[in-house]
Amino acid sequence: MFSKISGTVLERAGEAVRVETGGLVYDVVLPPSIAYKVADSGPVELEIYSHFALDGNAGRFTFFGFTNGIEREFFEALLSVASIGPKSAARAFSAPMARIARAIDEGDHIFLRTLPGIGQQKARDIVAKLQGKVARFLLIQDAPQRAEPTQPPMPEFASEALAVLLQLAYKRTEAEAMIAETLERAPHIDDAEALLAEIYRGRTAAGART
Repeated sequence: MFSKISGTVLERAGEAVRVETGGLVYDVVLPPSIAYKVADSGPVELEIYSHFALDGNAGRFTFFGFTNGIEREFFEALLSVASIGPKSAARAFSAPMARIARAIDEGDHIFLRTLPGIGQQKARDIVAKLQGKVARFLLIQDAPQRAEPTQPPMPEFASEALAVLLQLAYKRTEAEAMIAETLERAPHIDDAEALLAEIYRGRTAAGART
C-alpha cells in the first residue's frame, strides 16, 4: 500500500479528512494531536499508515494520517505493544508525541492512563515494551500548530445556510466567503432563509453590474 498522499482536503468527516488525489477520494483518520495541524480544506501532504481488517466476508482498509514520518514511526511503535491496536493507538495519540514519549521513558503510568482508551494494564504494557526505546521521539520537535482562524464562530442559522450551499455544489471556502460578506452587508439577518435570499440578491446584483 501507499505510504504518503499528496492532494486536496475536501472536507472533514468526523475524525477523518477526505483527501482527493488523482481523481480518487480517500478518508484518512487523523489522531487528535495530528488533526489540529491539518487545515479543513486546501492542499495537504500526509504520511500514511495503512491497516487492513476483515469485516464479515470482506476486507476493509483504514488509512491513518500524520504530518511527518517520525509521527508515523511513533504510531507504529505504539502498535508494537501487543494490547494496542490501530484504533486504540490513534485515540491514545491525543497528546503531543514528545509528551507521551517522555511519560513512557519515565514510566509515568499516571499520565499514560489519562490518554483515551489507556487503562492501568495498557499503561503497564506500553512502559514494559517501549521504555528506553523512545529517545528519538523525545529529541524531535512537533510540527508547528496550524493557525486558527480569527473570525468569530458562525451562528447556527448561518451554518444551516452553509449546509444548503454545500449541497448546491459550492466550494466550502466560496460559500463561507459569501455568508461572511452578506452578514457584514446585512447584519440584521437572523435566519437561514433570509440569509440565502440575500446571498442570491447579492450575486444577482453583481452579475448585473458585470
